[in-house]
Amino acid sequence: MRALVVRLSAIGDVVHTLPALHALRAHGHEVGWVVEPAASVLLHANPAVGEVVAIPSSRRFRLGEARAALRQVRARPYDVALDFQGLWKSAAWARLSGAHRVIGFARPWRREPASSLLMGEHVPLPDAAVHVIDKNLALLRAVGIEALGRREFPLPDTRAEAERVAAGLARLGMRDFVILNPGGGWASKLWPPERFGELGRSLRDLGPGLGMIVSFGPGEEALADRVVAASGGAAVKSFPTTLLEYVELARRARLVVAADTGTLHLACAIGTPVVGLFGPTDPARNGPFASSDRVVRRVPPCAPCHRRVCPVHQGVMAEIPVDEVAAAARDRLAAALSEVRPAV
Repeated sequence: MRALVVRLSAIGDVVHTLPALHALRAHGHEVGWVVEPAASVLLHANPAVGEVVAIPSSRRFRLGEARAALRQVRARPYDVALDFQGLWKSAAWARLSGAHRVIGFARPWRREPASSLLMGEHVPLPDAAVHVIDKNLALLRAVGIEALGRREFPLPDTRAEAERVAAGLARLGMRDFVILNPGGGWASKLWPPERFGELGRSLRDLGPGLGMIVSFGPGEEALADRVVAASGGAAVKSFPTTLLEYVELARRARLVVAADTGTLHLACAIGTPVVGLFGPTDPARNGPFASSDRVVRRVPPCAPCHRRVCPVHQGVMAEIPVDEVAAAARDRLAAALSEVRPAV
């Protein structure tokens, strides 16, 4: 059977759909994926994906590019299209794919409920599907796959990236380090960079030779500079990394401290210990899933809230104190000493 995964964005959401991809492949399905450019790097050259159809993003929509992508999707008919996103745009791509079956979440579980009109089959969610990963896995019940609780994340081969990251760490003189990641897509979900700097100062006494690296994505260099400046010499700025190079950087880290962002979810996917910082979004739904990972949160009255701009939860992340995050980091690092991690 040929199955089309429709999960257009964002990076963290694509990461959370990878276990469903693994389950489909494990049950013999040939899988294609419709995705926007930013997250497509996680799928190109991914051994679990047979075809990647990169479509124009909503912000840079081009009709000609969309038509070309649609022709690509329809050139090799799919037996089933699975809408993991629950929006009008994802529902439209699933419906227009030409798949014989178009499956999505039932109306109450969709981000844009009325988009269920474009679905041919509607899947209700069981009570056990609390985390978004299990929500995605529950959608597979429509094709006869029971996979709740699975946590396998197929990713592309990153050996070339590993060599570049090793060279970058050598230039920084870093062998044993914690990643502080202040950036992300939604400003309202981010911890202030000065707090990250204070955290770096607080953790500098954790052991001889343990360094603090401040990672950053495109357009976030100034944010990283603010963390480094606030750290009083405790942290250094990372060398620039692609998304797959960040994966290799995180593989080598003792700990990643980040808000509810794609970088946090990638670290969770590869098994790096994390401390997640949460406010408006619910960590039970999309936070760390390893029992030994830690979450520090301040809950606003509007929670769970997925609005990028919200006057109710504006500023709630700044209420998270540095000493609470530092205590969680120390606790997680101590727990990691007894864990066996895959060799890098």
